[in-house]
Amino acid sequence: MNKSIPAALAVALCLAGCAAGPDYARPPLDLPARYTAAPPLAEAGEGVPLPRLSPGLDIPAQWWAAFHNEPLNALVAQSLAGNPGVEAADAALRAARENEAAQRAAFWPVLTAGLAPTRQRVANAVASPVSSNASLYTLHTAQLNVSYAPDVFGATRRQVESAQAQTEAQRFQLLAARLTLSSNVVAAAIAEASLRAQRRATLAIAESQAQALQAYRRQLALGQVAQADVEAQAALLAATEAAVPALDKQLAQQRNQLAVLGGHYPSEEVAARFELDTLALPIELPLALPALLVEHRPDVRAAEAQLQAASAAIGVAVAARLPAVTLSANLGSSAYTLSQLFHSPAMFWTVAAGVAQPLFDAGALGHREAAARASFDEAAAQYRATVLSAFQDVANTLAAIDADTRALQASVRAERTAAQALARTRAQLQWGDASALALLLAQQQQAQAEINLVQARAQRLTDAAALFQALGGGWWNAPADPRPPAAAPVASSLSSSSSSSSSTATP
Repeated sequence: MNKSIPAALAVALCLAGCAAGPDYARPPLDLPARYTAAPPLAEAGEGVPLPRLSPGLDIPAQWWAAFHNEPLNALVAQSLAGNPGVEAADAALRAARENEAAQRAAFWPVLTAGLAPTRQRVANAVASPVSSNASLYTLHTAQLNVSYAPDVFGATRRQVESAQAQTEAQRFQLLAARLTLSSNVVAAAIAEASLRAQRRATLAIAESQAQALQAYRRQLALGQVAQADVEAQAALLAATEAAVPALDKQLAQQRNQLAVLGGHYPSEEVAARFELDTLALPIELPLALPALLVEHRPDVRAAEAQLQAASAAIGVAVAARLPAVTLSANLGSSAYTLSQLFHSPAMFWTVAAGVAQPLFDAGALGHREAAARASFDEAAAQYRATVLSAFQDVANTLAAIDADTRALQASVRAERTAAQALARTRAQLQWGDASALALLLAQQQQAQAEINLVQARAQRLTDAAALFQALGGGWWNAPADPRPPAAAPVASSLSSSSSSSSSTATP
């Protein structure tokens, strides 16, 4: 036996233990210890509870349940089950998994079986190939072909690694789609509740102004006020009433958005009605450590999976420049009749091996490897940019929540002051100590203060929901089934704004 053959096999086995190209490792990230440069400024007071930021508080998979609104929980669950965008992302994930499974099949030999019956006629002047010397005959050929390409330099392993990374990227894109959808539903519900409260406040203001207008008209008949005062009050009432159709339009648009987010046409009415008073602000909000953010954000994880796929593509490009080994075997039988197939005289077989080494391709393979390395650098830069964007989202949300608390406290003070001023001005007007113009100004200030208070409450709820989204949405606590689970109560660690705690943590 030729001693070089075992030596060649040993070398091939040793080479098969490693794969061409770099082994993927997450790029080092110099993560900061905190999200914001300065601590929050808001302090408890004015009857507005201060949300506490808890680094140790985990986010439940159904984070929206922290707002303690059952219709909202049901609507989010329905939207996750029926939204076509989520369905498309789920289908893309299934396709990626099938492509990965198809790529893994390259590790195994390929077997093909064939049966080829032929009817032939040869010229009479030519010797017949059959023993009967007939010029017209039938030939049946059945054979089994086996081909196998050993993964000596790891090209197949790198291709499978790339397919697996693409599957991971698609999985996190599905999680990102679900998180975006649930956040949009929560934001739309809060916006609807805000618009409904603003509309109610505007109608109440219009009713108060209409009563004042009637009183002015009675005083005009008695000669106690001028016609200009009556006209000014009528103009103020008309301006307030004109704001109602605009609110109706925005409210209708929010209702349409909720229907479409749930996968329904706008004509299909959404049963849930949201009121601002039924949405509780979580008094304890999660604040994951910066080191965990890169693990929890779906967009960051998807970007990292794309980076790993780009790393594997380098290995594929490197392996393409190395020798390719192929093994093949063929076993078959040829006979003039089917009954003679697979008898010993009719059998044939072939065993072959081949090695192909690229020698000259005008530098194409080298350029492909350089392009793969450049694509890896691009993916690495995109990964770092995604991480920076994730930290920016959290920092922006923390700053917004802090500003919302201070804005709500100011709105509460402004509304109380405006209500007291309006009541005092009305009393003074009855005693003749205030003018009609003073009453008009007091009404305008009180009306604007009420609407500002509603908007401040809604904005605070919206930014609290944005914090859940910025931190990743708790997908790691979800069941293994990617489809949305039935609505469940939120973790007991998330309490509503009815809690009396008002301490805070530095983000």
